[in-house]
Amino acid sequence: MEQMSIVVLAGGTSTERAISIVSGTEICKALRQKGHRAILVDVFGGAGNVDPADPFPEEYDVKAAADYMKGFDSRIEEIRKSRKSFFGPGVLEFCQMADICFLALHGANGEDGKLQAAFDLMGIRYTGTGYLSSAMAMDKGITKKMFRLGNVPCPDGFSLRKGEDADLEKHGMSLPVVVKTCCGGSSVGVYIVHDPDEYRDALEKAFAYEDEVVVEEYIKGREFSVAVVDGKAFPVIEIRPLKGFYDYHNKYAPGSTIETCPAEIPADLTEKMQRIAEAGARALEMEAYCRLDFMMRDNGDMYCLEANTLPGMTPTSLIPQEAKALGIEFPELCEMLMEISLRRYKEADV
Repeated sequence: MEQMSIVVLAGGTSTERAISIVSGTEICKALRQKGHRAILVDVFGGAGNVDPADPFPEEYDVKAAADYMKGFDSRIEEIRKSRKSFFGPGVLEFCQMADICFLALHGANGEDGKLQAAFDLMGIRYTGTGYLSSAMAMDKGITKKMFRLGNVPCPDGFSLRKGEDADLEKHGMSLPVVVKTCCGGSSVGVYIVHDPDEYRDALEKAFAYEDEVVVEEYIKGREFSVAVVDGKAFPVIEIRPLKGFYDYHNKYAPGSTIETCPAEIPADLTEKMQRIAEAGARALEMEAYCRLDFMMRDNGDMYCLEANTLPGMTPTSLIPQEAKALGIEFPELCEMLMEISLRRYKEADV
């Protein structure tokens, strides 16, 4: 692949800001290793550390750029109050100069379609899926509706707005259930509840994040994840937290989770989960790449929980582990995802 000028966008304002910076740092290093002139930019903090005279330099200190971004962490709310624009100073200008923006953003205002829609209007090319599929996947209530339309098995459940009747019996459900924020990520605001007191407490905590939550049946079983890249499923990976479920802590705390790829399940179940993952990606009209999460009961019944449009991208994240099982190393994977994303722009120009 020819050398490209790339803005790796990370940071932002969501609860996953710190993880986004880690993803962006590793992606930027990997693309530099492949010979590209990649720079790391905080979409919200701004590009104050980028030299306008030489924005995509031959030599570049990725760690220094990441440290610059972390300097905004304690000032997010202060900056938010002082300006109306989500995009930091210089960000859009440098994105327009780049051949493509590699999105390492997670959560709201990065993974929910808003940024993608703005970039579409401005003619800025970016990695990952488009604005509509991003918005649908970000909303767990809409995701569930689209899965059902696409005959993708998913847990029973319902969406609930603040102030609405939360009585489970009226919704045809009973404890235990899972309560989760409608548009959260990295399992922030997800609660498994077993009794009425826990249910009330979980609703209160979830509504502290957002005005809409999803309540769904609790599926007891094993946890899995499957990447779908260019419409085809990667190997299945099993996720086994040593304690509890795959929450924010277990996703990012070293040594808290055992991840096995390829998953040690029968070939027919592997094939079934991969086909469901591909169907889930189609139901949400995903382009380029995504990751879908599953639960499977002991009897082999499996349920697709949600889709992640910009999943974690460090060498030890789930998609890179699945790629490695195919013999694809992390730098090669980053370049592959960029190439696949670029294809839709080339096809649009034909």
